[in-house]
Amino acid sequence: MDERFAWDGRSIAWERSGSGPPVVFCHGTPFSSRVWSRYAAALSTDFTVYLWDMPGYGESSKDPAHPVDFDAQARAFAALLEYWELDRPHVVAHDFGGAVSLRATLVEKAAYASLMLVDVVAIPPSGSPFFRFVKRHPETLGELPAYIHEAILRAYVSAASHRGLRDEDLVELIGPWCTDVGQSAFYRQIAQYDEEFLVTNEQLLGELAIPVQVVWGCDDAWIPTETGRRLAGLIRGASYAEIPDAGHLIQYDAPVALANAVSTWLRRP
Repeated sequence: MDERFAWDGRSIAWERSGSGPPVVFCHGTPFSSRVWSRYAAALSTDFTVYLWDMPGYGESSKDPAHPVDFDAQARAFAALLEYWELDRPHVVAHDFGGAVSLRATLVEKAAYASLMLVDVVAIPPSGSPFFRFVKRHPETLGELPAYIHEAILRAYVSAASHRGLRDEDLVELIGPWCTDVGQSAFYRQIAQYDEEFLVTNEQLLGELAIPVQVVWGCDDAWIPTETGRRLAGLIRGASYAEIPDAGHLIQYDAPVALANAVSTWLRRP
């Protein structure tokens, strides 16, 4: 990432490539824009593609004093869209980025041309036993020996894939969390996870008046397909599709199928 946006004391890493209608990709947790980098490169021949790392993630700043909850990320995203001077971009979001992009439009009133939600955190219930444990012990876990922390990261992120990650992909995904600053930031973003923002999202979904597609991996072990179907049913006119033999990290489990789905969605009449 060779660009930086200064917002509310934070430094947000971002990049832009290609030409054509604007498309913005939003990543989730505990990931970064790297989950979308190859998709962005492929689409840059026909679209102007934007990638960004949420504050507290990837290459963006990780100041312990800065909140990293849904509300802070949604305000950051809305400010970034304004900074880019985009007129109704297409937005493609994964995991936590789903709730962030939804709140940015429903609460912060950011305008989109369309929204594609891929295995997203968007409505309750959410979380896991691991999340609940971390919320009780964020500071203690932040002080774990580095090799134990890395082992936790490897196990946790690997579980998001149904087919299994190549080691080079796993190393890339956990890399930002393996520094001293990154280790504390990893547990901090889980500790600040607040499902009340998802409750608000669900209450406001009826206000969405843009084309929406919900895409889910059939074998998502983190968020079941039932949640995806329910989410699509709450959004007026939303379409829903499932991709077989894919887990939560659908970008790695079924890259061709997802690339086709994204491309078809963005190029529809």
